[in-house]
Amino acid sequence: MSVPLGVILAGGLATRMGGGDKALLSVGGQTLLKRVIDRLQPQVAGMALNANGDAARFDGFGLPVLPDSIEGFPGPLAGVLAGLDWAAEQGAEAIVTVAADTPFFPDDLVAVLQDKAQGMAHPLVLAATPRGEEKTKSMSRSGLIRHPTFGLWPVALRDDLRAALEDGIKKVVIWTEKHGGREAVFKTDQGDPFFNVNTPEDLEAAEAMV
Repeated sequence: MSVPLGVILAGGLATRMGGGDKALLSVGGQTLLKRVIDRLQPQVAGMALNANGDAARFDGFGLPVLPDSIEGFPGPLAGVLAGLDWAAEQGAEAIVTVAADTPFFPDDLVAVLQDKAQGMAHPLVLAATPRGEEKTKSMSRSGLIRHPTFGLWPVALRDDLRAALEDGIKKVVIWTEKHGGREAVFKTDQGDPFFNVNTPEDLEAAEAMV
């Protein structure tokens, strides 16, 4: 399986942070986005950023900026679609997505996702972690907690995804389950590798983790 392209998802509204760009918040003297770029770059063949609004605010990062092609901020699947369309122009077969507000994701993310995709006609794999005592809306039938902004996505299914979004599908797992998507499990014995910054309190916690 060839090395995929990477797409950083930063197209959300950051409502719990009071709006603005979470990706540009600083943790330990670096923006969240810079930390995510540095973690993803060694794992992929090239990178782009999914973000809406004025792309000039990201000029300093040297990445192509891909806005959603579906209006109305329909969620992360719109960012995935923007990434798949970009990857198709590059002649790539797949992308791996990561969230711009999750600075400590695994440095073997791509390798583990690709390993889980072995034998699939269209590699479609979401990251997951074992469930503790908590219950979340992202829990799978197997009792895992899925992290739908972290996944391996096939360019071959981009038109199917576009049609699903135009039909109003917003929840990632509804679409991935339709196509037999798998889950790659990441360990949590050293803490949650998919800890993300949603609130000012999370930002303080990230500072402590750095």
